[in-house]
Amino acid sequence: MAIYFHISDSNDGWKNLATDRFFLERLQKDDIMLYLYMNANAVIIGRNQNAWRECNIDAMEKDGVQLVRRHTGGGAVFHDCQNLNFSFIMGEEQYNVTRQMGVIQKMVANLGMTAELSGRNDILIDGRKFSGNAFAASRGMNAHHGTILVDTDLTKLSNYLNVSAKKMQAKGVTSVKSRVCNLKDFNENVTVETVISLLKKEFAKEYGDFTEYQFTSQDLAKIEELYREYASWQWRFGRTPAFNYQLEERFSFGEMQFLFQVTDGLISEVSVFTDALDTELVHLVRERFSGVRFQSGDIADALTKTPAKPEFLEIAKYIKEITL
Repeated sequence: MAIYFHISDSNDGWKNLATDRFFLERLQKDDIMLYLYMNANAVIIGRNQNAWRECNIDAMEKDGVQLVRRHTGGGAVFHDCQNLNFSFIMGEEQYNVTRQMGVIQKMVANLGMTAELSGRNDILIDGRKFSGNAFAASRGMNAHHGTILVDTDLTKLSNYLNVSAKKMQAKGVTSVKSRVCNLKDFNENVTVETVISLLKKEFAKEYGDFTEYQFTSQDLAKIEELYREYASWQWRFGRTPAFNYQLEERFSFGEMQFLFQVTDGLISEVSVFTDALDTELVHLVRERFSGVRFQSGDIADALTKTPAKPEFLEIAKYIKEITL
C-alpha cells in the first residue's frame, strides 16, 4: 500500500484533467492519492454535457478561455488560479466519500468556518456552495474530485456559463452568483497556499504519511497521449449527446431559419426555412451542411467552397461572427 500526494506544476486544464485520469488508470487498488491542481481560465464541463448548451463559446473564444471536458459527470464550472481542485483516487476498499469530504471539512474548520454537505455533490458554508464534486470509477479504482473556491472571480461565471432558467429554478435560486461563494468571503486572510498546506496536513492525519508521486518516462508518455485526447475537438465537442440548435437571421436576400440536428458533434440533419426568391437555395444549403462539424469555421468553409453562391458567402459571414 502506498499513500501519494501530487500537486501539478501546470495550469493547463487539458493536462491537469489528463493527469487526473492517468492516476485513476495507473494506481493500484491498495494505493491512495491526493492530487491537487489549478486551471487558468477554463470552463470545465461534465462527461455527458452539451458544450453548446452549457457554455458561451463565443465569449470563451474571444477571451482565450479553455473548454475542458472531464471524465466524470456533474455540471459546468469556471476555473481560474484562485480555485484549487482536489482529487482523491483509491481502490474500492479504501474509498469513502464521507471520509474524503471530511478532509475538506476539517481543512475549512482550520480556517474558522463550518462546512456542511449538501446532497452528494456540494459542500456549503452558510448555505452557499464553495465546493462542487464529481465521481468516476474504473477497474476497481474510484476518483472523487472537486473544487475549492478560494478567491475566484465569480463575475466570470455569468460571462461563460449559460445556465438555463429552468435548471436554476429547480434548485430554488435565481442566479448562479447567488449560490456560490469564496472561502475569502468568510476569512479575508485565506490564500490558495494556505489551503494547500492545510489539505496536506488533514490528508496525512486521515490516511497517514504520504510520499510525492514520482513519474516515470512511461507515465509521462501516457499523460501526453491523454493530453492529446483531452485537447481534441472530438473529446471536447464530438462527445456531445445529440441535440437540436436553432438559428434565425435576416439577410439581404431574405429571412432564413436553420434547425440543426447534431449528433456526435456533426450536423446529421438540418431543416431550412426561408422567404428568399431562389427556390434552390434550401436544397443547396442542406446539401452543404450535411455531415459537417458543428463549428463556425467548418460550416463557413462548407458554404464558401467552390462553387459558392453569393447568398452562401453572406450566410458564412454570419455563421463565423456568432462563433458556434
